[in-house]
Order: sequence, then C-alpha cells, then structure tokens
Amino acid sequence: MLGCIGTATDPGPPAPPSSDNGNWGGNMDFNEIGAGATVYLPVNVPGALLYLGDAHALQADGELNGTALETSMDVEFSVDVIPKKSIKTPRIETATHIAATGFDGTVDGALQVATESMADWLAHDYDLTQSEIAQVLGSGAEYRIAEVADRNAGVVLKLRKDLLEKLKKKRAGRKSITLDNLR
Repeated sequence: MLGCIGTATDPGPPAPPSSDNGNWGGNMDFNEIGAGATVYLPVNVPGALLYLGDAHALQADGELNGTALETSMDVEFSVDVIPKKSIKTPRIETATHIAATGFDGTVDGALQVATESMADWLAHDYDLTQSEIAQVLGSGAEYRIAEVADRNAGVVLKLRKDLLEKLKKKRAGRKSITLDNLR
C-alpha cells in the first residue's frame, strides 16, 4: 500500500512536510490504498502537483507507532482529471466500497470530517436528501482509523457498493426511499 498520495496544498507558505495530511491527501496511511484502488483528490493549484510514496508491505490500522513494514515498491498508476468536480477531502474507491476521508487534530474531529465528506458525496452523486443520508449512514457506515501517529488523526468512512447499488435501483422508481428491504 502507499502511505502517501496527495496534491499540493492551497497556495501560500509554508508548505506542509511530507509527513502531514489534510484535505489534499498526503500521508494518509490508509491501508486499503493498494492495488486496484482509485483515489480522488482535490486540486488546489494549477497542475495539481501530485506526489506519492511511503510504500508499506504491511500496516495495521492507524499506523500506531509511526511506522509500518516499510519497503520499496514499483508503482503503476494513471491520472485523470474530472472537469468541474469539486470535493472537500480525498475519496477512495475499492472493488467493494466507496470511502470518504477525514483528517483533524483529534479522532472525534476526523470522524466528523469523514462523515460530512460522505454525506456530501451521497447528496451530490447519489441525489439523496438529508433524511435519506442519515438512514444510509445509520445502517451502513463502516469507520476505520487510518492514522493516529502524526499531527492529524485520520478516519475513513466506508460504504459497501452493493448497498449503494440496491439504493440506486430502489431510488429510480420512487421519490423517497426506506432501507427496510436493502439488507
């Protein structure tokens, strides 16, 4: 997995160290950013200035001691720009889940940022109302602690894609939804 993947921060000195994380990504240390994962990052400056590194052969949740099983790694990746798409924090998509990240000085704050980011994703990309978002998160949210070793804690909120696919199908025929039959 890659511990670091990010874009340049908002313009203005000083630039954060490579060990930092935030809405630009950076040292996210989320152990599901590996082969096949798609990472969506905000673009804060012209050209984005993508960077990646900090390869780990293995890492537990949270990178508790500030290190993992560090290694060298050959990485193949592609970059696409999604025009007119604006996101507040990095997003991750795996074969089975979508995930929103949150970074803050406390785990509580990071959890709140991840939840707000996922709610924004569900509102804009899935056209859900606030009530529907509350139902989806209340019945399907999976939280993971990605990072606690650095200045900011990192929390990731995951939702299963199969749950969301059922939601899309039910939504297509109704004005409102319930989650009673989504199990």
